[in-house]
Amino acid sequence: MKEVDHAIAFAFAPDGTGGPIPLAARLDQMSAPEGGFVWVHVNAGTEDGRDWLGHAGLDPLTLAAMTVQETRPRTTVHGDHVLVYFRGVNLNPGAEPEDMVSLRLYLTAPLVVTVELRDLVAVDDVVAALSHGPGPGSPGDLVARLAFRIAERADPVVAALNERIDDLEDEEIDLNAVISQRGELADIRRMAIMMRRYMFPQRDALSDLEIEQLPWLDARARGRIREATERVTRLAEELDAIRDRAQVVHDMIMDMRSEAMNRQMLLLSVVAAIFLPMSLITGLLGINVGGIPGAHSPVAFWVVCLLLVALGVLLGWLFRRLGLLRN
Repeated sequence: MKEVDHAIAFAFAPDGTGGPIPLAARLDQMSAPEGGFVWVHVNAGTEDGRDWLGHAGLDPLTLAAMTVQETRPRTTVHGDHVLVYFRGVNLNPGAEPEDMVSLRLYLTAPLVVTVELRDLVAVDDVVAALSHGPGPGSPGDLVARLAFRIAERADPVVAALNERIDDLEDEEIDLNAVISQRGELADIRRMAIMMRRYMFPQRDALSDLEIEQLPWLDARARGRIREATERVTRLAEELDAIRDRAQVVHDMIMDMRSEAMNRQMLLLSVVAAIFLPMSLITGLLGINVGGIPGAHSPVAFWVVCLLLVALGVLLGWLFRRLGLLRN
């Protein structure tokens, strides 16, 4: 689906029939079919989209809520209309999936307005599906479709994170490649944390919408919203599990690094302990005073060397017996 230039409008009858209609200058100039509703989707990231929203007839509070830069998933009831905020994975070219795109919904019985600041592929999926089958029969049905497509688009991203953490868990930790492994692990944890930040609030937003007593929210739509809630809950729990598994792998890497460092420090300590008495002996023999044994003997140097070698072998055997040296 091509990115929306600024705004498109659809009209649906209660049986889901209908399709695109000309976009009026104001929302109050758009009439819904008998028992049906009108859906207007606006790209507020374009100048035309912002201009249309500014003149669409929304009250200032609603307009500000629909165009605010930063949003978190939630459901808010204001009199006879409902504001719902969703977040979907960013599948735009060159974007990072965890930089999740917001979708804002203004819901009433005869009218639904959805606003995006960046292209959300899940919305494009819903629009494209209208040409292959019946459309939504009610605003609740449309919300359920959008929630399902947002969850379906997030599913492969979460599955890819699972595969990446599986590969790290199955891979033997190599201390020579620990820097690249830690970089991969940090990227997985970052993505899981950023996506989880919105998944749990999105579950709560869907749950809050489901329990609201709204005339246009029929039993079928509630059931589909409930299924979408379960889908989002599963994704959020998988992200929780990925984050915890990443922490386990991180702990394993840190334990191996600590163990390798401890072995190196132990080796240095043993080497220092072996050479310490040798250094004491050679230091005593090298002091500049009279009476040094063997000072005038031609074989004294070799005798001292043999004694030092024997002392080193003895200390090495002793440390091995004590378990300080291992093969």
